[in-house]
Amino acid sequence: MLTDADGVPLVVQTTAANAPDQDQLKPMLEAMPPVQGRRGRPRTKPKAVLADRAYGTVAVIAMVIAMGITSFLARRSDKSHGSGLGTMRYVVERTLACFSHFRRIRMCYERKAEHFQAFHDLAACCLVANRIKRYFP
Repeated sequence: MLTDADGVPLVVQTTAANAPDQDQLKPMLEAMPPVQGRRGRPRTKPKAVLADRAYGTVAVIAMVIAMGITSFLARRSDKSHGSGLGTMRYVVERTLACFSHFRRIRMCYERKAEHFQAFHDLAACCLVANRIKRYFP
């Protein structure tokens, strides 16, 4: 899942359980829709990327930097406990927790991956709609 700084889901992609995390970062960054900021053209790529250690390979960090994005990815080879980004990554973890409120997603009942992806997209739409309702009571 790719979210903005407030935890609004921008890209939601489901994969098989045995797919490596680092292989999914580039397709998610390329699938990011343009996001309107305060002024000017919509932003087509994020300013920075925060993720857990699963994305901290040398190749992924180099790919993110080559795309012109600031990388806050913790290296896998670093032996310290945690990445130190827990306070910043909290918004993504909070959004992932909101997805568990949908029973159909919590327990995978679908036989086809397309159906499971559709339910995730529908849940993301519900979360965005709830966020918009806060701004326009």
